[in-house]
Amino acid sequence: MTEHPDLPRLQRRLAEFAAARNWAQYHTPKNLASALSVESSELVEIFQWLTPEESARVMSDPATAHRVRDEVADVLAYLLQFCAVLDIDPLTALSEKIDRNEHRFPAPEG
Repeated sequence: MTEHPDLPRLQRRLAEFAAARNWAQYHTPKNLASALSVESSELVEIFQWLTPEESARVMSDPATAHRVRDEVADVLAYLLQFCAVLDIDPLTALSEKIDRNEHRFPAPEG
């Protein structure tokens, strides 16, 4: 699988941002996994009491859409930093997982 050209650039920007603030020392796998969990929970919080129909329309409200985009960005930022620290190519990991799932859960014939 070809690596997405923006992924390394974004990971570099995140690393440079952390380094400039002397935060890299805190970016251990444990801390980044914890931060990723917290940010994922903040995304879930937006949807917590919405009906399925309301959740499907969440992006139609500009203020809520902004919150959703910010939380998605936070989740992705921590995931990319986590992957960088552990030298994981997230797109390759995803592709390999899809391959395994296609074998584990074959589509019904017909």
